[in-house]
Amino acid sequence: MTDEIIKHTGIELIIRREDLIHPYISGNKYRKLKYNVEAVKSQKKSTLLTFGGAYSNHIAATAYAGKMYGLKTIGVIRGEELESQITFNPTLKFAKQCGMQLYFVSRKAYRNKQDAQFIEHLKALYGDFYLLPEGGTNTLAVKGCEEILNNSDTRFDFICCSVGTGGTISGLINASHPHQKIFGFPALKGDFLQQDICKFATQDNWELITGYHFGGYGKINEELITFINTFKTEHNVPLDPIYTGKMMYGILDLVKKGVFTENSKVLAIHTGGLQGIEGMNLKLKQKGLPLIK
Repeated sequence: MTDEIIKHTGIELIIRREDLIHPYISGNKYRKLKYNVEAVKSQKKSTLLTFGGAYSNHIAATAYAGKMYGLKTIGVIRGEELESQITFNPTLKFAKQCGMQLYFVSRKAYRNKQDAQFIEHLKALYGDFYLLPEGGTNTLAVKGCEEILNNSDTRFDFICCSVGTGGTISGLINASHPHQKIFGFPALKGDFLQQDICKFATQDNWELITGYHFGGYGKINEELITFINTFKTEHNVPLDPIYTGKMMYGILDLVKKGVFTENSKVLAIHTGGLQGIEGMNLKLKQKGLPLIK
């Protein structure tokens, strides 16, 4: 792709449209679920339980995957107040329509989602299940994300992706070559991701670019909305406001700042997440801000 910002730098910027893999199990969610669904089947389990927030891409994708593969799905949702708002929440409404059973817990209880006692409580409620962590990140998810890159991608000097729970960037790191640098653009504040990625990553050719979270997870301002809408108009590539919009804003800003070497080849991974735009637009409308096209 060409952009005014990069036109005179000799930099080649390519976007890999992982969002086009599947209409409902989009981008990195398809990659993360691939081997986990195989594991559910091989373990002869019929129920998959996972965790997520109000507009979670992971919840939506898992719900559809359950419908597609004949699995019962349970979504543990952060925020008790959301139970009465399902009709007005496009993500949760979609998940329920796919057959996912939603279990709403307080934000305080949700923080215990990894505790053995909380998991035993869920087993008492729902019986035996295959447990998939929030965001879908585990060893099998990383294995799936390693397949984002192929043999011809050795020509790229930089590989960029947005970062949520760290599974996607871990897969990219593991599948990359030593001459390549992996840049991750976290959608969240905080440095805890460094530690999470180190659990899975097998190389040290990566760096988190932490200056483009726009205030934290789910935070957005008019500047980012304008960028996303302009980008779609100019390049016919939709970006979501939680992940890929912030990543692309960051990449082009780094080009401006001369972070990428002249004539370097940059691959940006579009990880999907477009289903979240509808929910974000509801919030933007309430705040009187422009909507995402």
